[in-house]
Amino acid sequence: MKKHNLLSNLYTALVMLFLYAPIAVLIVFSFNDSKSRNTWAGFTTHWYTDLFHDEEIISALVLTLVVALVSSVIATVLGTSAAIGLNKMNKKLRSVFMTLNYLPMVNPDIIIGVSLMLLFTYLRIEFGVGTLILAHITFSVPYVVLNVMPKLRAMDKHIYDAALDLGCNPLQAYFKVVIPEIMPGILSGFVMALTLSIDDFVVSYFVNGPASQTLPLVIYSQTRRRVTPKINALSTIIFIVVLGILVLNNFYSIRKEQQLRGKKGGH
Repeated sequence: MKKHNLLSNLYTALVMLFLYAPIAVLIVFSFNDSKSRNTWAGFTTHWYTDLFHDEEIISALVLTLVVALVSSVIATVLGTSAAIGLNKMNKKLRSVFMTLNYLPMVNPDIIIGVSLMLLFTYLRIEFGVGTLILAHITFSVPYVVLNVMPKLRAMDKHIYDAALDLGCNPLQAYFKVVIPEIMPGILSGFVMALTLSIDDFVVSYFVNGPASQTLPLVIYSQTRRRVTPKINALSTIIFIVVLGILVLNNFYSIRKEQQLRGKKGGH
């Protein structure tokens, strides 16, 4: 048994090392005093200072964050509403719609990107920030649905009816009872949509306009020349911010579950 646990822990450690070693190298070399990616020339923070003076990167970052926040909020609202509707359906119909919900997730990004590009061209929609937001909403909604559905299934089925019996109208029952119960799933869906939007390259490549270059597109254009350590600095900042959001989200989810267990234990 001990040997099995040792092998399991070793395997987990190797997987974590494989996943996070490249990120650790990136963070270390963001403080390298040289542009070389092979030699260490001393500790410095001037790449971070240079980063905030690079107008191209900063404008791309601002655009990326605006698109990510707007698309994630809209996708979270649409995905949560869709999940609530799906949860009310019978099993057969829900199974059909859940299968349709999985399609954008399993389809290659290039298919989604090309199909959206053709759709926007056919509808004569000008490519730019608007098409980026619409595209990011499209591929984010299924992930929100996938995060919210388990919370709805785990929720007491009679809690909504109980709220109605206690005097709430249907809208009040959803916002005061149902939404707080499934909030961990909603937050998880929002964080996933936000991360996917910031990270997206393929879909954005097909639907962006001349003046709407997101950060992944700008970084890709710079790789044709040479990636400067400023990109390492930017990647480090983004990694720390996303990690912080995930930690806070997990902390909130754990705290919410503890509160629910406490309420059930009290009863």
